[in-house]
Amino acid sequence: MNTAELFDYFLKSKKVTTDTRNISKDCIFFALKGANFNGNTFAQEAINQGATLAIVDEEEYENPSNNIFLVNNTLETLQDLAREYRNYLKIPFIGLTGSNGKTTTKELISAVLKEKFKTHYTFGNLNNHIGVPLTILSIPEDTEIAVIEMGANHQKEIELLASIAQPDYGYITNFGKAHLEGFGGIEGVIKGKSELYDYLRSNNKTAIVNYNDPLQVEKTNDIKRITFSDESSTNYQIKLIESKQEFLAVSYENELIESHLTGHYNFSNISCAITLGAHFGIDPVTIKKGIEDYFPSNSRSQIIEKENHKIIMDAYNANPSSMEAALNNFVKFEGTKTVIIGDMFELGNESKIEHQRILDLAESLNFDQIFILGLNFKETITHNSKVKKFDNRTTFEEYLKDNLILTQNILVKGSHGMRLDLLNIN
Repeated sequence: MNTAELFDYFLKSKKVTTDTRNISKDCIFFALKGANFNGNTFAQEAINQGATLAIVDEEEYENPSNNIFLVNNTLETLQDLAREYRNYLKIPFIGLTGSNGKTTTKELISAVLKEKFKTHYTFGNLNNHIGVPLTILSIPEDTEIAVIEMGANHQKEIELLASIAQPDYGYITNFGKAHLEGFGGIEGVIKGKSELYDYLRSNNKTAIVNYNDPLQVEKTNDIKRITFSDESSTNYQIKLIESKQEFLAVSYENELIESHLTGHYNFSNISCAITLGAHFGIDPVTIKKGIEDYFPSNSRSQIIEKENHKIIMDAYNANPSSMEAALNNFVKFEGTKTVIIGDMFELGNESKIEHQRILDLAESLNFDQIFILGLNFKETITHNSKVKKFDNRTTFEEYLKDNLILTQNILVKGSHGMRLDLLNIN
């Protein structure tokens, strides 16, 4: 079965899945393979459960009379089908990537755009070579704008995802110390993320550029671009409002916009959302409503009020850049402060240096207590009595049973694999 034939089937159902637990009537099942599973073995089960087609790439499972069709590569066929549907939709696509803040920025952009347009955006963290095609194939046909998050931890991944999503507008949140092992260091991160710029340049599309970031400016000087900063020389001027409140506030076109996000590092995320909203003709009052109606969730800079504590739960993910930003932001909170930080993963040869650097920073900021969790942090050197080390979340929770945290503010940050979002703080 070729892509054109498959696309005809798709237009009738508009439903695809790669998981037999999510089969719905008349959907198309794609039998993907991984290190520990082979979707081909579930093809017949998918048909039995109501799928209209099953797409396999191992000949022994082919059965055309039962609507099980063979292709050379199931994953590539899924990606090709997404490309076909993306071209069929003929609506603006906004693509974004970056080391930190991708998901928050995606949700902020969507929160603003949906005030005026029927907007579809990446659900959760479906931002890889499988998630991006599934996101595109889930877009309702009456959608007016799509916002696609693209994640990567190796070279050429953004190149692939951009070729599938084909964004009309592209934004890179920042270039930070994330996935250093896969990218091969910070220069590899810059090169890999800039593959989005390469796509925009080659296809005469438009970059959204934070003019406060010299690297973004440098790398887009030969690309069509829409710029924002706190200076009037850019297309959109947005000002950060300095205050002692923990939530970020900005000013745009004489409108005070008070977000539910903490940290100056979210200023550019909010500014990008304002810029795209304004570019698509949304007035400042409506932009303000979109941003002020957005509440962070999923352990991304959430502020949780619990008994006598204010907990900043930022444990969805972590890398040296985001960890540094979180610590520098947390020190501005008024009152006593406890830091709970967990290991950062995928740092390769830089892991030991970066974990030590982050601990040194935490110590220099004079927090009341510092708890470090994980085997990487355990190897760091400290002579500070405020620092206590634990192998993992479980051993730390055992400690907490007999040792209450008494400070007013608590920051929780670590890589998702540490599962600090599950931490029980009394």
